[in-house]
Amino acid sequence: MKYILMMIALTLTLQVSAQQSTGSIVGKLTDKELNNEPLAFANVLLKGTTQGTTSDFDGLYEIANVEPGTYTVVYSYLGYETIEIPNIEVVAGKVTNVDVPMSASSGVALDEVVVTTVARKDSEAALLLDQKRAVEIKTSIGAQELARKGVGDVATAVSKVTGVSKQEGSGNVFVRGLGDRYNVTTLNGLPLPSNDPSRKNIDLGIFGTSIVQSIGIDKTYSTRNYGDFAGANIDIVSKDYTGSGFIEIGLQSGINTVAAGEDFFLNEGPNYSGFYDENPPAFPLNNYNFTTSWDREDGGTPTNIGGSIRGGNSFNIGEDTRVNFFATGSFSNSFQYREGINSGGVNIGTALPNSEYDYIGYRYSTNTTAMGNVGIRHKNHSLKYNYLFLNTSTQRQDEFDGIIDREDDAPQGGGFVQRATFTRNTLFVHQLLGEHNLGNRFDVNWGAAYNFLANKVPDRRQNTVLPDNNNNPDGPKSFRLVSAASSNHRFFQDLDEEELSGNLAFTYKFKANEDDGFDGKVTLGYSGRFKEVDFEAEQFNFQILLRDSNNNPIDQPIVDPRNIDAYFNQENLSNGFYQIRTFRGPLSFAGALEPQFYNGSQDIHAGYFNLEYKFSEKFTVLAGVRGEQINQSINWSTVIQGEDSNELDNFEVLPSVSFRYALNDKQNLRLAASKTYTLPQFKERAPFLFQEEVNQDSFGNPNLQSSTNYNFDLRWELFPSSSEVVSLTAFGRFIQDPINQITVASAANDISWANTGDNAKALGAELEIRKQLFETEKETAESILKQNLTVGANFSYLNTNQKLDPEKIAEETTFTVRPTYTETNLSGASDFIVNADVSYYTELTENSNFQATMAFNYFSERVFALGSEGRGNLIDRGVPTLDLITKFQLNKHLTLGLNAKNLLDPTVERYQDNASGDIDPIFIERGILEEEVDILTYKKGIDLRFSLNYRF
Repeated sequence: MKYILMMIALTLTLQVSAQQSTGSIVGKLTDKELNNEPLAFANVLLKGTTQGTTSDFDGLYEIANVEPGTYTVVYSYLGYETIEIPNIEVVAGKVTNVDVPMSASSGVALDEVVVTTVARKDSEAALLLDQKRAVEIKTSIGAQELARKGVGDVATAVSKVTGVSKQEGSGNVFVRGLGDRYNVTTLNGLPLPSNDPSRKNIDLGIFGTSIVQSIGIDKTYSTRNYGDFAGANIDIVSKDYTGSGFIEIGLQSGINTVAAGEDFFLNEGPNYSGFYDENPPAFPLNNYNFTTSWDREDGGTPTNIGGSIRGGNSFNIGEDTRVNFFATGSFSNSFQYREGINSGGVNIGTALPNSEYDYIGYRYSTNTTAMGNVGIRHKNHSLKYNYLFLNTSTQRQDEFDGIIDREDDAPQGGGFVQRATFTRNTLFVHQLLGEHNLGNRFDVNWGAAYNFLANKVPDRRQNTVLPDNNNNPDGPKSFRLVSAASSNHRFFQDLDEEELSGNLAFTYKFKANEDDGFDGKVTLGYSGRFKEVDFEAEQFNFQILLRDSNNNPIDQPIVDPRNIDAYFNQENLSNGFYQIRTFRGPLSFAGALEPQFYNGSQDIHAGYFNLEYKFSEKFTVLAGVRGEQINQSINWSTVIQGEDSNELDNFEVLPSVSFRYALNDKQNLRLAASKTYTLPQFKERAPFLFQEEVNQDSFGNPNLQSSTNYNFDLRWELFPSSSEVVSLTAFGRFIQDPINQITVASAANDISWANTGDNAKALGAELEIRKQLFETEKETAESILKQNLTVGANFSYLNTNQKLDPEKIAEETTFTVRPTYTETNLSGASDFIVNADVSYYTELTENSNFQATMAFNYFSERVFALGSEGRGNLIDRGVPTLDLITKFQLNKHLTLGLNAKNLLDPTVERYQDNASGDIDPIFIERGILEEEVDILTYKKGIDLRFSLNYRF
């Protein structure tokens, strides 16, 4: 209708101005990739002139005051073929109308179309338009914005979105204060496995942005997604390519300012490639058959390097078929050094930690990525195959010096613990996706995936030496006073996760409208997800012996903490200084070499129905319901609970509704409400003792149950221009039977998981602003050069509260724990999250430009784990980060970059909170912790990285 009115108005104006000597070209651009919906923000230019314009939100464009004559009009859009239409005649006092359908593929039905360039449809403007059109509340970040902000991995990319923050030292993200268990990660709409047994979602930090076309963050639930959701569905859309052939090579190098200033040490065994593996030796208990050293070795010069190659092409087969392919491969590494304190459980009476160390950590990480896809489009049908391979590794050399146990080992200090850990994750993903447009009304979309993930911890080594005399902490060291067999050990872990998944959706459109579209759409779909998890672990403990078989005392020798190999060897094993045993016992125990394990399966069958209907030009509703049959079973054999099994078998009915009301062409008002659930993870239910950190163990709770979530969102948004947005959102979550991470009574900071009460509430608000401060153009003989300055900022406030129920916890757990508080915040929740960036861009010549971005992020402190037994919560302090990203494109082929990450270099801190507020009355009588005590501190340093890219 707006198009018709505009045409009438233009015609009347031209009739009234009969004497004018110029004409106009008007028309409408439509998007063939989106069923001929209006194509906004496309460029329209009169070839050989500087006259041009862009299409508006409705795809309309006008080039006014054109001198009479014959012109070639050029239509271009990022990601679509540029179309040149010659011989367009402009007549004085007349309007020339040219409507153009545009497409990423060939076959546009226009005479004398010339293809001049092709790029990707991943611009900020295109994604912002998609956000405006969607009925649901969604946010997307694309390759263009990722490049501008210098983002290297998906975890960092997602943390730039309103209300999202990243957990320090990992790729785990929090959305509106809700952590890992409340989020869902998918690749092209199909689920991904986790690379960590303690996590539901895969570490987003292992995905480099070179494989990403865009990342969608849906904070409101849609029935097309799985119902295990309350935070966000994070969908990674893999890179696609539809242009002419290219090859690009990239190199990078840099340093971490802290690591570069230190002598660097790592472990023997793992290599720099990240593909190391090691199995337990044969006959490990009766002979010393371990071949790798206990001692650290020179880690080399801590210089970060990386390289990548990528390329793609697309071509036609006949008139109606187009084939495209894209492939990329990369390798990168990084060195980190950490120094600070690391302490264990705090004594309430003295406010002193039970263990208190000076801590040094050396870390070396690698990321190897290979991705490829092949797509074919024939008329209204398309097929695409995606392959992804990821291999990530982290090698850690951690050293702890101080009090191991204030009541036992090295009570006055002088204890020394070192741990060498290598962790490797290998992921294979195969996906086949199909889209079929069967006429104007009926669409079929489907996808199938096979994922396999292997998580390995081969030969983790820990040794502990103590002062030979506790009264002389700085004196000679030995193993004489080491009592716990596990203080010196070698550990082997294997986790395999295999998953099949599939989606199928049928969509029927009805009630045709005057814009050649449809006001109604019905979708009927099915989703299936079938997961198998196998976890196995073996630990060989080196138990120090004080008496021989005849009960005679053994004279344990003095040892050099930097030469542990001199003690743990075949000679000293034969001399009876120590014995090797497993979790289950020494060689004399039946089944001593049987590994501990847990195996699990999770099958989900789901059907859903959606109805989307446009009641008017302003008002659209999307309503649906999803039914899910969930079966999660687990069986285990561990030393904590022997052999047993457990099963969850639930059927969930999950309604969802979203409303969009267009206040005008540039403003939307949205409302969404839904019901979802949250499943516990296998590790959270398996009664296996994970000793992942020297000062923190964890173990599962077999009685853990799923939570039920009720979600509400209200959002107003304004789109001042194609690249600008202002939005304000209010949201709420009501969670029944919330799952929380909670500390248990121990000498360290041991944690487990529990349904800590009947309900929890989360209420909050978000504000996002994206604004272009200025844009100028300078005309030269060769081209028009642009310059602009843009700013973006988003703020999130969250208030969470939950009532804790100690009786419920006691009934539904197998361990002794009583929360310190009767009410407290949800674990993982930050009150404030702030993201801001400023970007400057200038074109120096037609083929050279410079851009710089300063990006800031801050999250306020949040609960790591709920406190118990009179201690406050474990709190992670807020961390600000500031990054500078610069890129200089010298010509068509060569681009240079210089990035500086973490410029503020804040201290990362975790502390044990003093107990204050809503305290359980029982602890008022028993005693509470009245002081804050630092548990963990370190600095990460500044990462400086130089990059070079050459495009052939």
